[in-house]
Amino acid sequence: MLSEKKKIEVVAAIIQHENKVLCVQRGENKLSYISKKYEFPGGKVESGETLQETIIREIQEELKIKVVPIQQFITVDHEYPDFNLKMHSFICECENVKIVLTEHIQYKWLKTNELIGLDWAEADIPIVNKLVENND
Repeated sequence: MLSEKKKIEVVAAIIQHENKVLCVQRGENKLSYISKKYEFPGGKVESGETLQETIIREIQEELKIKVVPIQQFITVDHEYPDFNLKMHSFICECENVKIVLTEHIQYKWLKTNELIGLDWAEADIPIVNKLVENND
Protein backbone atom coordinates (compact mmCIF):
# COMPACT_ATOMS: atom_id res chain seq x y z
CA MET A 1 0.00 0.00 0.00
CA LEU A 2 1.25 3.47 -0.88
CA SER A 3 1.88 5.79 2.00
CA GLU A 4 -0.39 8.78 2.53
CA LYS A 5 2.43 11.28 2.40
CA LYS A 6 1.95 14.70 0.92
CA LYS A 7 2.36 14.64 -2.86
CA ILE A 8 4.19 17.55 -4.46
CA GLU A 9 4.43 18.19 -8.21
CA VAL A 10 7.31 20.37 -9.34
CA VAL A 11 9.33 21.33 -12.38
CA ALA A 12 13.11 21.50 -12.69
CA ALA A 13 15.02 23.54 -15.27
CA ILE A 14 18.16 22.09 -16.81
CA ILE A 15 19.47 25.48 -17.92
CA GLN A 16 22.19 25.19 -20.54
CA HIS A 17 24.51 27.95 -21.71
CA GLU A 18 27.77 27.62 -23.64
CA ASN A 19 27.98 23.83 -23.06
CA LYS A 20 27.51 24.19 -19.31
CA VAL A 21 24.60 23.41 -17.00
CA LEU A 22 23.37 25.58 -14.11
CA CYS A 23 23.45 23.93 -10.66
CA VAL A 24 22.07 25.74 -7.59
CA GLN A 25 22.62 24.99 -3.91
CA ARG A 26 19.74 25.01 -1.44
CA GLY A 27 20.11 26.85 1.84
CA GLU A 28 19.92 25.21 5.25
CA ASN A 29 16.67 23.35 5.79
CA LYS A 30 15.10 21.60 8.75
CA LEU A 31 14.85 18.56 6.47
CA SER A 32 18.45 17.34 6.60
CA TYR A 33 18.11 15.27 3.44
CA ILE A 34 17.66 18.39 1.29
CA SER A 35 19.60 20.93 3.37
CA LYS A 36 22.49 22.49 1.39
CA LYS A 37 22.06 19.99 -1.45
CA TYR A 38 22.49 20.93 -5.08
CA GLU A 39 19.49 20.84 -7.38
CA PHE A 40 18.19 22.03 -10.70
CA PRO A 41 16.20 25.23 -10.09
CA GLY A 42 12.42 25.12 -10.32
CA GLY A 43 9.41 24.84 -8.08
CA LYS A 44 5.82 23.85 -7.49
CA VAL A 45 3.25 23.71 -10.25
CA GLU A 46 0.35 26.04 -9.43
CA SER A 47 -3.27 25.28 -10.29
CA GLY A 48 -4.08 26.08 -13.92
CA GLU A 49 -0.43 26.44 -14.96
CA THR A 50 1.25 24.40 -17.67
CA LEU A 51 4.59 22.84 -16.81
CA GLN A 52 6.31 25.26 -19.20
CA GLU A 53 4.61 28.28 -17.59
CA THR A 54 5.74 27.03 -14.18
CA ILE A 55 9.38 26.75 -15.33
CA ILE A 56 9.37 30.28 -16.77
CA ARG A 57 7.73 31.78 -13.65
CA GLU A 58 9.84 29.90 -11.09
CA ILE A 59 13.16 30.69 -12.78
CA GLN A 60 12.20 34.36 -13.07
CA GLU A 61 11.33 34.39 -9.33
CA GLU A 62 14.36 32.41 -8.10
CA LEU A 63 17.13 33.60 -10.42
CA LYS A 64 15.79 36.75 -12.14
CA ILE A 65 16.51 35.36 -15.59
CA LYS A 66 14.26 34.42 -18.50
CA VAL A 67 14.44 30.86 -19.76
CA VAL A 68 12.93 29.12 -22.77
CA PRO A 69 11.90 25.49 -22.15
CA ILE A 70 13.14 23.62 -25.25
CA GLN A 71 12.08 20.04 -24.51
CA GLN A 72 10.85 17.87 -21.68
CA PHE A 73 13.71 15.69 -20.39
CA ILE A 74 12.63 13.12 -17.78
CA THR A 75 10.05 12.92 -15.01
CA VAL A 76 11.29 11.63 -11.67
CA ASP A 77 9.04 10.08 -9.01
CA HIS A 78 10.91 10.15 -5.72
CA GLU A 79 9.83 9.27 -2.20
CA TYR A 80 11.43 11.41 0.47
CA PRO A 81 10.85 10.60 4.15
CA ASP A 82 8.23 13.39 4.51
CA PHE A 83 6.67 13.68 1.04
CA ASN A 84 6.41 12.16 -2.43
CA LEU A 85 7.78 14.22 -5.27
CA LYS A 86 6.92 14.16 -8.97
CA MET A 87 9.50 16.29 -10.78
CA HIS A 88 9.23 17.15 -14.48
CA SER A 89 12.58 18.28 -15.89
CA PHE A 90 13.04 20.40 -19.00
CA ILE A 91 16.08 21.32 -21.04
CA CYS A 92 16.05 25.14 -21.11
CA GLU A 93 18.03 27.87 -22.77
CA CYS A 94 18.69 31.36 -21.49
CA GLU A 95 20.18 34.44 -23.10
CA ASN A 96 21.04 36.45 -20.01
CA VAL A 97 23.17 34.60 -17.46
CA LYS A 98 23.35 37.44 -14.91
CA ILE A 99 21.85 35.42 -12.10
CA VAL A 100 20.42 36.94 -8.92
CA LEU A 101 19.92 34.30 -6.21
CA THR A 102 16.69 34.86 -4.26
CA GLU A 103 16.33 31.41 -2.64
CA HIS A 104 19.63 29.58 -3.09
CA ILE A 105 23.01 30.17 -1.46
CA GLN A 106 25.29 29.40 -4.39
CA TYR A 107 25.31 28.52 -8.07
CA LYS A 108 27.78 26.92 -10.47
CA TRP A 109 27.96 26.50 -14.22
CA LEU A 110 29.46 23.06 -14.85
CA LYS A 111 30.21 20.89 -17.84
CA THR A 112 28.06 17.75 -17.89
CA ASN A 113 30.94 15.49 -16.86
CA GLU A 114 31.52 17.68 -13.76
CA LEU A 115 27.96 17.28 -12.42
CA ILE A 116 28.69 13.97 -10.64
CA GLY A 117 31.05 15.73 -8.20
CA LEU A 118 28.30 17.72 -6.45
CA ASP A 119 26.20 16.68 -3.44
CA TRP A 120 22.80 16.48 -5.16
CA ALA A 121 19.32 16.22 -3.66
CA GLU A 122 18.28 12.59 -4.18
CA ALA A 123 15.42 13.39 -6.58
CA ASP A 124 17.83 15.24 -8.91
CA ILE A 125 20.30 12.33 -9.21
CA PRO A 126 18.39 10.47 -11.99
CA ILE A 127 18.47 13.70 -14.06
CA VAL A 128 22.22 14.11 -13.45
CA ASN A 129 22.82 10.47 -14.41
CA LYS A 130 20.82 10.75 -17.64
CA LEU A 131 22.57 14.01 -18.61
CA VAL A 132 25.98 12.38 -18.08
CA GLU A 133 24.90 9.21 -19.91
CA ASN A 134 23.60 11.23 -22.90
CA ASN A 135 26.88 13.15 -23.00
CA ASP A 136 29.09 10.07 -23.31
